Amino acid sequence: MLRAIRRAILLAAMMAAGAAQAAWPERPVVMVVPFTAGGITDVLARITAERLQASFKRTVVVENEPGGAGVIAAQRVARAPPDGYTLIFCPSFLVTMAPFTHKVDFDPTKDFRPISIVAESPFVITAGGAVPANTLSEFVAYVKSRPGQQTFGSAGPGSLTHISSALFLKSAGLDMIHVPYKGIAPAFSDLLAGHIDMLSATPVELKPYLESGKVKPLAVTGSGRSKLLPSVPAIIETLASPPVVTTNGLLAPGRTPDHVVEVITRAITAAEKSRDFQERLTRIGVEPVINTPEEFATVIAADTRRWRDIVGELGLKVQ
Repeated sequence: MLRAIRRAILLAAMMAAGAAQAAWPERPVVMVVPFTAGGITDVLARITAERLQASFKRTVVVENEPGGAGVIAAQRVARAPPDGYTLIFCPSFLVTMAPFTHKVDFDPTKDFRPISIVAESPFVITAGGAVPANTLSEFVAYVKSRPGQQTFGSAGPGSLTHISSALFLKSAGLDMIHVPYKGIAPAFSDLLAGHIDMLSATPVELKPYLESGKVKPLAVTGSGRSKLLPSVPAIIETLASPPVVTTNGLLAPGRTPDHVVEVITRAITAAEKSRDFQERLTRIGVEPVINTPEEFATVIAADTRRWRDIVGELGLKVQ
């Protein structure tokens, strides 16, 4: 009799715990974006937040918190309570490369829990309209004839827009002056105005300016051509250069409970399998990705090793 009572109590406790877990989320979820509005990460975060909000039946608030090439936002989320109510939507380089280019107050492996990659995209080496070059080869020849005179912009020192440009310049043997900005939007403004000569940006970020006639997409940094810009060659068609893509996804603070991660993962996987979500991502120029938290963690581990070597080869100093 006593044993039966104990079993009943245990079963009731398990059911109560299951009910409590199933109730998540019980209040609005904050999704932190470490850059200004309008960039690829912000666009993808807002599309993802819409789907999560519909799935959770709870508000999902996107908060832009730029600064320090994303490090400030990352440190905020790393310190947040591990309950799933504060997440970060960011390119994976923020946890795989930033520790080698910036002083960070977080442990990239212990303080974050990978949930899911949402999409990935290459960058586009883009020249200003006034630059007298229409192909990558012509651009390389032009810059080589003026070493140390031409400029390239980025979204900030140590950002992936900076690294993708630096890798291209190293591969091509070019010497250009780096002009960092606080985000990709102001960098584009100066590219259009002719104040800088080159910028590396994703197709999402480049798309609004293509019809202006003031930008020239010269090459994409992926392992092949982009579906959004099929006429633009890949860098590797002209010279040997390591491929660079930005992988955007969702992470939670470390020690976030399994059941919370599972709820979020299921919602993202369902979105990725829907035709509407896939078409929205494809239209803006990114490749949808379906994966698990474990697969995302594997990508982060591999990229960490890769970026450690690349940052060392480029001779970048910690900011």
